[in-house]
Amino acid sequence: MHFRRLACFLLGAWLAGSLFMALVAIENFRSVDRLLDRPAPAAARQFEALGHDAARTLLRYQVSEQNRWYFQAWGAGQLFLGLGLLLVLVFGSTETLFSLVLAGLMLVVAGVQHFALTPEIVALGRVIDFVPLTAVSADRGRFWTMHSLYSGAEVLKWLIGFVLAGKLVIGTRKLSRGFRQVDTVNKSDHRHVDG
Repeated sequence: MHFRRLACFLLGAWLAGSLFMALVAIENFRSVDRLLDRPAPAAARQFEALGHDAARTLLRYQVSEQNRWYFQAWGAGQLFLGLGLLLVLVFGSTETLFSLVLAGLMLVVAGVQHFALTPEIVALGRVIDFVPLTAVSADRGRFWTMHSLYSGAEVLKWLIGFVLAGKLVIGTRKLSRGFRQVDTVNKSDHRHVDG
């Protein structure tokens, strides 16, 4: 029973971490425009010297580098969480093959994201960081294709994770309804007692 709780914890941490990373990436880019709209006086002078567009490009570059590092680190973190979840399900619980397959699929999706998609997104992102938005760029098109694949893989992973979470939670309820613990004391100097 404790292993199922651990599996639920690991799965919850994985899903929550994925949601948190998506929110962080979006908010980091929004923060650039918020900062440019209301800069501190000393920063305003620096932005004026650079020019609004150049300052925005430079700040977005900094945010992009942060996001790149976050996603690379989170990709490795997902692999550890996924492997931990799979090991708990295999060796510590009595889950069905269906649950193991779901956890395995999530781990495979995370592996594809970390080893195939993230490095390509990082490389293409660095190529297009200083390319003007108005300029035609084949690399920008490839970047958005890879970004869409990553997002699609993320949605797939969440869907699989929610199905697995439902399986773990519903399975727990079924076990707890039908489970009745009986403590037996049967020693020679005591009478036989069922609790």
